[in-house]
Amino acid sequence: MPWYTRAMSFRPPVVDRPGSAPDSGEHPVVDGVDDARSAPRGAPASARRDGGPAPTPERRSSTIRRWSRRALIAGVAAGLAGVVALAGANLFVTRSAEGLAFDQAADVPERPTAIVFGAGVVNGQATPALADRVEGAVALYEQGRVSHLLMTGDNSRSDYDEVSVMRDLAIEAGVPAAAITRDHAGFDTRSSCYRARDIFGVRAAVLVTQDYHLPRALYTCRDLGIDAVGLRVPDWQHNPDQLDWGQYPGVDSQKYMAREWLARANSLLEAHVTHPEPQYLGPYVGLGEPPAS
Repeated sequence: MPWYTRAMSFRPPVVDRPGSAPDSGEHPVVDGVDDARSAPRGAPASARRDGGPAPTPERRSSTIRRWSRRALIAGVAAGLAGVVALAGANLFVTRSAEGLAFDQAADVPERPTAIVFGAGVVNGQATPALADRVEGAVALYEQGRVSHLLMTGDNSRSDYDEVSVMRDLAIEAGVPAAAITRDHAGFDTRSSCYRARDIFGVRAAVLVTQDYHLPRALYTCRDLGIDAVGLRVPDWQHNPDQLDWGQYPGVDSQKYMAREWLARANSLLEAHVTHPEPQYLGPYVGLGEPPAS
């Protein structure tokens, strides 16, 4: 090989400059600057590799605080939106009952049937609230505003039978047994209205319940196609002076009202979104029961 060929293939050895790191050939170049050589001398290896100093504990803590504030603000905003939605739903349901609820049985427009909602029994005896509802239904029957009473409530256990207690109270007050029908599966307001329409053929009715519950009952029954009006039974917020057994305990009234606010919002959801059916449905049977043997 000629000497000049050997001279052209000769490469001088690579000599590191003082103070510089060996070049691995893998340093990224950003904006024309070699990051490995732009990192401060003495910086950690991660800084030379990533092009900047590693996050300090103070910086990480600041990031956590910033995201915590954002989460708190988002939570507060969601809570306020929920409160506004709940208040709006309650206002809508209560306004829907305007002009449809009456204080006196004599003022209620005539309908073929009264739907009387259950309100609990204790040791086989009607609670005062349930007894008041039955008393209102009896007044409707005596004044000729209705000709039949549909008692709807919970009889899910053999030892718990709201509707038979309601029927017995009405019979004791003078309503003939033939004018009373029991719905043993009225476990909630929607189920009672749904079954009144589909099982018992009710198309128009007077709803008998306390004032706090009546707007939701009216809204639900009317949404299901029943031409409903209501008799307002006194409670802690409506004609409490007419209660002949005393007053609702404060804790009970607050509990009932909180539950009712949530139930009103849920009634809108059921009417327009979920459309649930009762737990128990069956064939049409109409009003009336076979006489007891």
